[in-house]
Amino acid sequence: MSYPITAWPRFALAAGLCLVAAACSDSSNVQVNTHTEGDNSPASIGEQLADRYMIPYPAVIAHRGASLHAPEETRPAYLLARDQGADYLEADLQRTRDGTLIALHDTNLRRTTNIEAVFPDRADDPVNTFTLAELKRLDAGSWFNEAFPERARDSYAGLKILTLDELRQIAEAGDNQPGLYLETKSPALFAGIEAELAAYLREHDWIGKQARQAPTGFDGDIDVGYSPGRVILQTFSKDSLVQLHAEMPDTPKILLLFLGGDGSITADPTIQQREDESDAAFQARRRPASPEAYNTFLDFARDQGAIGVGPSAARDDLDPVYSYADLADDSMIERAHRRGLLVHVYTLDDAVDFRRYLNRGVDGIFTNDPTALLDFTGAPTPTAVDARLEQLGY
Repeated sequence: MSYPITAWPRFALAAGLCLVAAACSDSSNVQVNTHTEGDNSPASIGEQLADRYMIPYPAVIAHRGASLHAPEETRPAYLLARDQGADYLEADLQRTRDGTLIALHDTNLRRTTNIEAVFPDRADDPVNTFTLAELKRLDAGSWFNEAFPERARDSYAGLKILTLDELRQIAEAGDNQPGLYLETKSPALFAGIEAELAAYLREHDWIGKQARQAPTGFDGDIDVGYSPGRVILQTFSKDSLVQLHAEMPDTPKILLLFLGGDGSITADPTIQQREDESDAAFQARRRPASPEAYNTFLDFARDQGAIGVGPSAARDDLDPVYSYADLADDSMIERAHRRGLLVHVYTLDDAVDFRRYLNRGVDGIFTNDPTALLDFTGAPTPTAVDARLEQLGY
């Protein structure tokens, strides 16, 4: 089913708290009505699932914040995503040597900080060998100005790595109340991170019996942070998914999907890179070895308590930074939906890609440019990015 740009439904309707808790605890028991008003299209099935889990549909997931316009996983990136109206602030969680959870993607600090200038003898050391105080000495913003001069801002120089606590406070502080979409990044490096995350979220009333509720008179455009879907947990690791479900059985979880490499879906070995082919084009052509190779991951996700999967997407422009195999074609989405699994695809920034994957029936999109996705889905028009950043003091 194909929709015009302005016709995408923005939010799933409430279906009842007890139903959500049961569904999140055992997604294998989800029964989807595929014949509502005669419509068994992928979009219809996905919307029913989103409704059941009380997850926005289609979900706008700010990948490392609004990271197209500000340094990833820093304060301005998350403030921009929050105030523009993203449903979720997405973050990669790691742990410092002294036990603080932080938002950072790479396990090495070279790409996004000035580690070589501050700690030249430790430039290749993993993040978990640094204390929080040491990490706070680093400049986590200037790299962006150098890499993307067309989007550079003097105010980005000197930005700091954020803790999970600082990210939570950003999510709670605005008129909009987005949810948190949290990944256990390289969890094998951080024994017990799942239990630590559960304890943190309970302590701050993001999960559990006392989970935060909307105050009387709340009138923000985004209230995901007050809903049963306020936290979504994500991981590429099967072991971490099992531990996340043991620690937080009633919290929505997503198994991320990728192709090739340890712990990933087996790739079709007959698809080889051509001599004159770019890495981006090659990645976009790759496919799973068989339907069964893909289905094994869907079945594992369902059986271990996940409510959905997060497959990679092939971008139209073959951007070399985000070039992945297409793990969300029509058949793959249908197979996920038939198992009661939502499909949140990563990582898309352009209308041509939004249209293609939403028309296939994906239920949410990780994006570095939530403003563009909000515009595409017909949400109330966000403020222009430059104007919003100036409002925020950047």
